[in-house]
Amino acid sequence: MSDPTEANTEPVEPAGGAGRRHVRVVLVDDHRMFRTGVQAEIGRTEETGVEVVGEAADVEQAVTVITATRPEVVLLDVHLPGGGGVEVLRRCAPLMADPEQPVRFLALSVSDAAEDVIGVIRGGARGYVTKTITGTDLVDSVFRVQEGDAVFSPRLAGFVLDAFASTDAPPVDEDLDRLTQREREVLRLIARGYAYKEIAKQLFISVKTVESHVSAVLRKLQLSNRHELTRWATARRLV
Repeated sequence: MSDPTEANTEPVEPAGGAGRRHVRVVLVDDHRMFRTGVQAEIGRTEETGVEVVGEAADVEQAVTVITATRPEVVLLDVHLPGGGGVEVLRRCAPLMADPEQPVRFLALSVSDAAEDVIGVIRGGARGYVTKTITGTDLVDSVFRVQEGDAVFSPRLAGFVLDAFASTDAPPVDEDLDRLTQREREVLRLIARGYAYKEIAKQLFISVKTVESHVSAVLRKLQLSNRHELTRWATARRLV
């Protein structure tokens, strides 16, 4: 779709007959090429039973499209312009609470950070999978969320279990709170040894943008180089 807010609001009959599974999905991600790839992979309705009825690139567009189309499932990126996936969940809370036609959310993100996983689950998402997931597994995850299951990529479920088993609120890290969500993503990848070109490819941004984020992180944390940054991240178990 050329317009990220384009949506189909007409009632849809299940594809392939009454006995076949069918789910209406909205894609929310700020990278158009990624949305196009996901739609090409899972949006072949006759084959997969998944119908993509709308797309959005930021929080405002997401709320508008989701409200207009009332899909069964929203594939939601965590980091979005306008407040992120958590803000979309907050503003769509009445739709999630609808007892007759609930809108369910499945986070689909490049990030596998515990704080991102816990944040969207606390916000009401039914699951969290990373962008390394295969098309077949993503289709299966969408249907499981539609049916009310909780779905997680391997090891991410442990973050949620640990968080909700604890009665204590996590400590506030003032240094980490100075960083934006995108800066945290770049920080983790730098600390894991990724080159700038690899980070740019994984996050769908330019090398120049990666360099800008690294400079901002070093300045905010008062560090001198990526080696100090790696030690800082490792000490906080962010890697």
